[in-house]
Amino acid sequence: MVSTPAQLPGWLRGIYPFTPKRFTTAAGTLSYLDEGEGDEAVVMVHGNPTWSFYYRNVVLALRGRMRCIVPDHLGCGLSDKPQQWSYRLADHIANLRALLDSLQLKRVHLIVHDWGGPIGLGATLPLGDRLGKVVILNTAAFADTIVPARINFCRLPFIGELAVRGFNGFAWPATWMSVTRPLPDAVKRGFLFPYDSWANRIATHRFVVDIPTGKNHPSDAALAEIERQLPALRARPVRILWGGQDFCFNRHYYDRWTQLVPQAQATYLADAGHYVLEDARETCIAAIQEFLLD
Repeated sequence: MVSTPAQLPGWLRGIYPFTPKRFTTAAGTLSYLDEGEGDEAVVMVHGNPTWSFYYRNVVLALRGRMRCIVPDHLGCGLSDKPQQWSYRLADHIANLRALLDSLQLKRVHLIVHDWGGPIGLGATLPLGDRLGKVVILNTAAFADTIVPARINFCRLPFIGELAVRGFNGFAWPATWMSVTRPLPDAVKRGFLFPYDSWANRIATHRFVVDIPTGKNHPSDAALAEIERQLPALRARPVRILWGGQDFCFNRHYYDRWTQLVPQAQATYLADAGHYVLEDARETCIAAIQEFLLD
């Protein structure tokens, strides 16, 4: 699998014009973007089945005025894809926290999407006052019982793994099911680029399997600890930007966030899908710039 910037194809470098850095963990090496300067940064945490590519336009809009840190989770994007690692929520959190600790940032702002919600908040809520502003995009960081049937299918033993890893039955459908406006061909290719084989789709499948159920699932405790800390967000500036056409993180989740952080400035973008930064790019980037740079 191509994983070094020098080997990225020209078509991808044209829309992902960055030089990722590398951070070594016990299980493998993380790729991450580090654009801009300073000891204060906005950390953007992606979900499944995306990678740092999802935040490319936000980085381009902010990097001249704010340092941007955007990791690829282990198994995702340009990071290593170990075949014998746990791929559990707590371990993704530990990797992100180790990266942030190594950067010695004095203040961290946060943008989270999808699995980036529990991973990003799990890593940064313990930072206390070092955590600054938080932007929430179509995610959850609390227990819930609503899981769409199409996602539950991907969790089925054998057949689910065959669909996701053998036929790319998660990342590929996401390129059209997660948007309300068709993605340009190059952008579709960008989302799918790291996930081109059975081995390279391991995290795509393991994230689905790792969705906590509240029924003695291995990641229940990690999610419960994050949820316990969520009230701390009430003491921080929070901006919610939500795609209303999300089949997974639907209005129910948006309403829960507005109840959990009632002081948040929340925008419900009724015509945008799960990939809200694609469907409502200009609106979201303008809102993020205003919120973070004010």
